[in-house]
Amino acid sequence: MEEQILSSRILPEPLGAGLSCAQARESARTTLAGLNPSPVVMDNVLTVVTEMISNAGRHAGGATTFQITARAGTVTVEVSDRSSTPPRIQPWAPDEPGGFGWRLVNQLATTDVDIHRDGKTVTAVLTTALRGPS
Repeated sequence: MEEQILSSRILPEPLGAGLSCAQARESARTTLAGLNPSPVVMDNVLTVVTEMISNAGRHAGGATTFQITARAGTVTVEVSDRSSTPPRIQPWAPDEPGGFGWRLVNQLATTDVDIHRDGKTVTAVLTTALRGPS
C-alpha cells in the first residue's frame, strides 16, 4: 500500500505583515484532517506550530516560509525566517513571563536548525499515531 503524505506550504508576502499563528494553525488543521489524528496529537501539533510561528515573529522578524507535512507516524513542521541566530532554551525562570516556547517545542518534538544564507529553517518532527483516513 502506498504511503499517504499530506503537505501544506505557505509563503507569506515578503513585505506583508507575515504569517499569523491563526493562519498556520488553520493550515495544520486542514492538512491533518484527512488523517484523523487523535485530539492529543492535534493539540501537540497545534502547540508546536503556534510556538514556532510566534517565536519567528518575536525573535526573527516573522516567518518567511511555513510547511507542515504529515505521513504515517510523523508530522513535520518547518518554519523559516530571516535570522541566522538559532533558537535557544532560556534558563528556567517560572516567575517571569515568556521564555517557555522553545523548551515546550523540544519536549513535544525532535528539532533541528539549518542556518542558510537567507536565515534559518527550524524543523520539528512529532512522532504520532495517526489513525488514517476516516
